Amino acid sequence: MKPRQSNFWKVFSTPIVIALLSAAGLFAALLGDGVWDGLSWLGLGIPAILALRGLLQRR
Repeated sequence: MKPRQSNFWKVFSTPIVIALLSAAGLFAALLGDGVWDGLSWLGLGIPAILALRGLLQRR
């Protein structure tokens, strides 16, 4: 009998990446102005775009 393989990374890899992007965007927003503003927009914009894409594909 073959042992069952864990589906942990298959299930949680995308939410972990989205959480890390959000955390990095929030951290960059706290650090300063200039380049940090761009990084915060990027870090918070990508999860928002992914959420909207997933919402609109369901319809």
